[in-house]
Amino acid sequence: MNTFGHNFRVSVFGESHGQVVGVTIDGVRAGLMLSEADFQENLERRSPTASGTTSRHEKDIPKIISGVCDGHTTGAPLTVIFENDDTRSADYETFRRIPRPGHADFSSSVKFRGFK
Repeated sequence: MNTFGHNFRVSVFGESHGQVVGVTIDGVRAGLMLSEADFQENLERRSPTASGTTSRHEKDIPKIISGVCDGHTTGAPLTVIFENDDTRSADYETFRRIPRPGHADFSSSVKFRGFK
């Protein structure tokens, strides 16, 4: 299941080797101030310069594509995407045979029958 929650329904989508990853959150009330800059502090924690993170050089720039107008939430589902600029599908081939600890490689291979 890619959607979870009760008060807020959160759906995640995309793959690290795909064009985008993102999230849709349903249940965000209208009128909250929100901008892409509000995500920055948390995104910096996974920067390629941080210890234990990816060697990829993704920009991690959030793009709000629905649910916000003029800097305020609208009450419609909020969708935020992140474009993947540094994708190399071949880098993931080993993980089809040997799942990485702490990642969803094994569970997603079972769930999606080897298609990721």
